[in-house]
Amino acid sequence: MNAEIASEIEKLAAEVLAACRKRGVMLTTAESCTGGLIAGALTAIAGSSDVMERGFVTYSNEAKIGMLRVPAEIIAGRGAVSEEVARAMAEGAVRNSNAQIGIACTGIAGPGNSSGGGSAAKPVGLVHIAVAMVQEDTLHAEMRYGDIGRAEVREATVRDALKMALRMLGA
Repeated sequence: MNAEIASEIEKLAAEVLAACRKRGVMLTTAESCTGGLIAGALTAIAGSSDVMERGFVTYSNEAKIGMLRVPAEIIAGRGAVSEEVARAMAEGAVRNSNAQIGIACTGIAGPGNSSGGGSAAKPVGLVHIAVAMVQEDTLHAEMRYGDIGRAEVREATVRDALKMALRMLGA
């Protein structure tokens, strides 16, 4: 990881944890394309256990359905990489944990190939991020990073997900 990006992510993660402490809320993550990197960024900060409740890595559709209770018909109708699934993941993470705020992402990190690495409708670099919080409207963002590299898509997703969490927390 680029040192500048790593430093920015570390700073954002510390800010999210501080904002959670200030609001008195516990945090959970539900990650697909990042494979736990958001939770990893948060738990890399000493003392994070006072607000980090748990992280769900739901890479498969079955995991999204089983762990987060994402309705199978949403995945079947809209696809795993969609606004509806990202929102359902964030809301499901909150419902299926002891947290009050949930950060979720689902996307196509790449590289493009014949085994599901992007299409014209859902290209490599397409990521949906959602942040849900008890008694708040769920935030969503569709990111189109482009085919900038798998690691770079994942890093950009972590950075932008943490920024969205800060917005939800009013920080």
